Amino acid sequence: MFPLRVVYLLTDQPDGDLQHVVPVKMMVSVSKRHFKRAVKRNRVKRQVREAYRQNKEIVVSSMADSPNRQLLLGFIWMSDELHDTDTVERSMQVLLKRVADKL
Repeated sequence: MFPLRVVYLLTDQPDGDLQHVVPVKMMVSVSKRHFKRAVKRNRVKRQVREAYRQNKEIVVSSMADSPNRQLLLGFIWMSDELHDTDTVERSMQVLLKRVADKL
C-alpha cells in the first residue's frame, strides 16, 4: 500500500536456543534516491517504526500458534514525498493485515 511496500520471509528457528526467539523482526529501508538529506530519511524511518510499534500485535498474534517459526519483515519506502503520520499508519495497518492473512 503506497507509500510503503513490505517484503517478508517466514523462517524456521534452530532447535538450540528457543527461549531467546523473537517471533517477529523488522527493518526499514529508505533510499537515498528518494531523499538526499538524512534528516528526511530519518524522519520517515521514525514514522514507519512508530506505526509498526503501534500495530505489531496484528502479526505477533498470528505468529503465536507457531513458536518455532520467525517472521522477518522489511518495509521499503516507495514515495519521493514526505507523508503525514496518519497516512503511514493506515498503510502499515493494511500491510500487516495482508501479511497476517497469508500466514
